[in-house]
Amino acid sequence: MAGQPPITLQAGAGQALRATGPAAGPAGAGDNREALRRAAEEYEAMFLAEMLAPMFEGIETEGLFGGGSAEKIYRSLMVREYGRSLAESGGVGIADAVERELLKLQEIQQ
Repeated sequence: MAGQPPITLQAGAGQALRATGPAAGPAGAGDNREALRRAAEEYEAMFLAEMLAPMFEGIETEGLFGGGSAEKIYRSLMVREYGRSLAESGGVGIADAVERELLKLQEIQQ
């Protein structure tokens, strides 16, 4: 894959998930396959977090320790971790589909 641009997954908001790796031999192909899988799982985690976010937006907190900007920040981090946890435990199949498509794109580029 020398001289070819890396396959990039756009993660939205200016972030990019890169799935790259050397493909010089069998070991390089395995490294590349692992990088593709990691990128696909990260994409699924991000997608799941975006789908879960509206569930937590309507929850009101009251009392002395509720609300505020710190809670908004914590809630967004918590939702991101929920998405990551779901993706790592098998997810909903998005990572598998993304990985297959990335492998097809690599085959076409080679």
